Amino acid sequence: MAVKNEKNLSDQLRASWLKAVAAIELRNFGYAIDLLQNLLKQEPEFLTGRQMLRRAEVTRTKTEKKGFFNISTAPLAVMKAQRELKRDPRKTIELIEKVLETGPYNPQANMLLKDAAMAADYPEIAIFAMETLLENDPQDVKVLHELGRLYHQYEQSDKAVEVYNRISAIAPNDLEAIKLGKDASARASMKTGGWTEAESYRDLIKDKEVAVSLEQQSRIQLTDESLEEQINETFARHEAEPQNVDLAKRLGGLHDQKEDLDGAIAWYQYAADLTNRSDPGLVRKVADMKMKRLERQIRDDEQYLAAHGKSDAQFGEKMAQLEAARKQRSEILIADARKRLDRNPTDLQLRYELGEQLTNAGEYRDALPELQRARQNPNARLKAMNLLGRCYRELGMLDLAAKQLEDAAHEMIVMDAVKKEIVYNLGLVYEQMGESQKYIDAMKKIYEADYGYRDVAARVEISYSGTAEGS
Repeated sequence: MAVKNEKNLSDQLRASWLKAVAAIELRNFGYAIDLLQNLLKQEPEFLTGRQMLRRAEVTRTKTEKKGFFNISTAPLAVMKAQRELKRDPRKTIELIEKVLETGPYNPQANMLLKDAAMAADYPEIAIFAMETLLENDPQDVKVLHELGRLYHQYEQSDKAVEVYNRISAIAPNDLEAIKLGKDASARASMKTGGWTEAESYRDLIKDKEVAVSLEQQSRIQLTDESLEEQINETFARHEAEPQNVDLAKRLGGLHDQKEDLDGAIAWYQYAADLTNRSDPGLVRKVADMKMKRLERQIRDDEQYLAAHGKSDAQFGEKMAQLEAARKQRSEILIADARKRLDRNPTDLQLRYELGEQLTNAGEYRDALPELQRARQNPNARLKAMNLLGRCYRELGMLDLAAKQLEDAAHEMIVMDAVKKEIVYNLGLVYEQMGESQKYIDAMKKIYEADYGYRDVAARVEISYSGTAEGS
């Protein structure tokens, strides 16, 4: 099976995936599970989605209160799915997922999922089913043997060696595990051992952990194939040690490097939850990843709208999506600015930054008191006055806007970027006030210093053409 990732999903399925990730972040597990189950019916090869589905089910199961008189219908459901196995293994997988919804660690269901996945030629799902059981009971030798056989069957000898080593540590007298472990080790050596057969320096290092460490230390940009391999290896270790924060953080970093921002957010959030959000670095990382995802969505939507006209069938939908993303970005930035200001309420620079974010979000009335106080900071004074002018203008207080911008312009000698913006905004206020001469004089000041600034050239030159026509 060729494992699919988010890039392989259709636009509709990708939208469902994003909704599911957002629902998990909000701890709305029921909605997320429904979305992911429907998604996997159409794209069963989307392994990350199945992994996320199981995480949601496990978390919900651990947090829900169980009824005292609940009678499980799982055995009957497993029997029903079993009858479908020979006829339609994919259908069996769908039926089993409904059982796992309320019992993600159900042994019979996971074993049947493994059998159905193998029949449907989905080896990664078969392996994932065994890893899920081991998450619940890492000492289950029977399941470890089954996982070892899967790794052997699908020629993943290195992983088979690890499994048989685990069995030997649990049951030192397990002669079958000792023998199979030696066989797997020999196959692994034959596959990666020689200088002449080695494809990269990683093949020449017997201890794979050393190779991984070296790659991370030197920050080599991994290929998609090797990156996927590291994700799979790390996830396997995570399944054995689900409480290991470092493994969750590593998975977050690998998904970030893969440009799978949803996966990165989910794993960093998982790591943060493991620490009860006591690690500020992890909490910040989650916020940074969410902002990065938003910025990507905004950039993609802007590029789409720039390339397609209003007649495009998706134009309205993309525009609404863009506005929603911009609003969400503003809310995040405003919340972050408020938090920083709450920690240091006397910092006038932080007060300016909050006022700036409120202005950008169109919350002009709320921005006014922040910007008025920010004027007391010499470093932020002129920029705060410019934003105050914008706010007054948007609120229809044109006389106050003009005074604020005039005062700011008079305080500046050089026509730098800040003064150009102030004078431009002042010109717009004059235009709204009907002060035609003051409006065009303001634009001319900028025109003389920077012909290419915004639409100043057009505004100034059209004023001359109007004069010429009148004469």
